Amino acid sequence: MEKKEIVEKVITFLEFQKSLGVKNFIITPSTKGQSVESASKSKKEMLDELRSTIGECIECRLHKERTNLVFGDGNPEAKIMFVGEAPGRDEDIQGKPFVGRAGKLLTDMIKAMGFKREEVYIANIIKCRPPQNRNPIKDEIEMCEPYLRKQIEIIKPKIIIALGTFAAQTLLKSEEKISQLRGKFAYYEDIKLLPTYHPAFLLRNPQKKKESWSDLKMVLTELGLPVPTVQKKK
Repeated sequence: MEKKEIVEKVITFLEFQKSLGVKNFIITPSTKGQSVESASKSKKEMLDELRSTIGECIECRLHKERTNLVFGDGNPEAKIMFVGEAPGRDEDIQGKPFVGRAGKLLTDMIKAMGFKREEVYIANIIKCRPPQNRNPIKDEIEMCEPYLRKQIEIIKPKIIIALGTFAAQTLLKSEEKISQLRGKFAYYEDIKLLPTYHPAFLLRNPQKKKESWSDLKMVLTELGLPVPTVQKKK
């Protein structure tokens, strides 16, 4: 492993521990001779710790009606991270993001890009289902967003794809509509971010799928990956 990569792993580990409230780090004789790599934690371990820290969160009103908190799912080493709005009914029941009709379409979109679902990471701005799938309220987003920020910090994807208005506006701190934001790269801190339509919106407006596919092709080109040819269904 390169020295630079080792240093980055140590910094990531120390920042994560600091965010959990750990203030002092003591190197005991028993660690002498161990590699820095073995003393650090993997991204999966850090995500597991974050999930454990969140626990059965009761910080906002949404916990009162939820079945399951929906943390996130996928590859901790993912190059691409999809961020949606909030869990729906199916997600609330199963405890996983994007598993309903919109989730099936997202999975198809991921496959069209040449990836398997388990090769990317998927999360939402908020982690509990709003009643009747209403839009998230400002204070709910403010309470939950730090957890998403920490997930992004741990995963360090090459590109974030923001699905829909709330994801794009929250991450970009913008009030522009998704129709104005999509199709253009922006930055979330030092990570490239591309907004596109939410799969649920595409189910209601299938004529917009062409624009969404154009956005996804931009991501592949940015990553230096081939753009698969998508065959139209007969």
